[in-house]
Amino acid sequence: MKKGKLRLVVKVGSSSIAAATGGVDPAKMSLLVSAISQLREVGHQVVLVSSGAVASGYQSLGYQQRPRSLAAKQAAAAIGQSLLMQTYTQMFGAHNFSVAQILLTRGDFSHKERYQHAFSTLSLLLDKNILPIINENDTVSVAELTFGDNDMLGALVAGLIHADLYMILTDTNGLYDKDPRYHADAKHMGWLECVTEEIEALAGGASQLGTGGMRSKLIAAKTAQSLGIPGFIGKLTNPTDLLDVLTGNGNGTYVNYHPEASATNSVPTRKQWIALHSPIRGKIMVDSGAAEAILENSKSLLLAGVRDVSGMFEQGEVIEVYCEGTLIGRGISRFTAAQLSDFLSPDNVTRHSGTVIHRDEWAPVI
Repeated sequence: MKKGKLRLVVKVGSSSIAAATGGVDPAKMSLLVSAISQLREVGHQVVLVSSGAVASGYQSLGYQQRPRSLAAKQAAAAIGQSLLMQTYTQMFGAHNFSVAQILLTRGDFSHKERYQHAFSTLSLLLDKNILPIINENDTVSVAELTFGDNDMLGALVAGLIHADLYMILTDTNGLYDKDPRYHADAKHMGWLECVTEEIEALAGGASQLGTGGMRSKLIAAKTAQSLGIPGFIGKLTNPTDLLDVLTGNGNGTYVNYHPEASATNSVPTRKQWIALHSPIRGKIMVDSGAAEAILENSKSLLLAGVRDVSGMFEQGEVIEVYCEGTLIGRGISRFTAAQLSDFLSPDNVTRHSGTVIHRDEWAPVI
């Protein structure tokens, strides 16, 4: 981890800020605000990804527990988001910090210009010492355009802003090899090199107030790591806990985090968009030689390596690239599907050459 000022993403779940019976818990939120303020006071930049809108608002609608219908959840989010931001504004204001609300949907990531604007906006806010508070726009999101949960939203935001560390705060101190509530011999797993399928299988389900669980957090940490960003999953108990996380003494589980390592080598923003967010318009199949050239030697994909084309795509659109039936990456095509099909036609006796996907517009599977 690089020395000096760090760029951090902190994600907090509903169970960590909302009262068990609904509404915000002032004591929990005060603890979170104090911990983040201590990070900022020593010069670190922080983006807060905060759940809790639905959990904070459903009581105002007359519900005794988190509603299940989409309309009720969206209505609760509309009420709860205002309550959350009001509380955050007042509490961070007491520490002389200003906040900004940003509500995102999946569409903001898949649309290239909106994705770039989100990066520019967040960067400007951080440069101006404003704390961005991000949540999914639950009031308008539909199932096909959601992030699944805010754990994944936080991971994608961490990638977007090239964070140095992604901290996921929850009501447990990280991962155990067994459920410690039922097994006295459960062993805490304080550090993971990576998140494997076996490790994912150790995780449980969602909490009562939220939508995510330990499995969701592990998958989010895995996604962040694929973008070059280490992670932490743990519990916040004291105002100094987040500072302790940076020194490797956090109360939780680290994912590929080395406090003394050099700066994070995050994936460039443009390649993140290609790999994770871009709409896919078609696919091409390449031979093993072309696959080796682009995957192992960082070369561009040349026309000579293309063996088949499917879909109807235009120049400048993102396509998937397969080799022997396996997806190896995505890239921006410099040809249309019709052009490639014509070049590959047995009736075409003219020898063609050119770059189908330039290496700067290519992203391997993440």
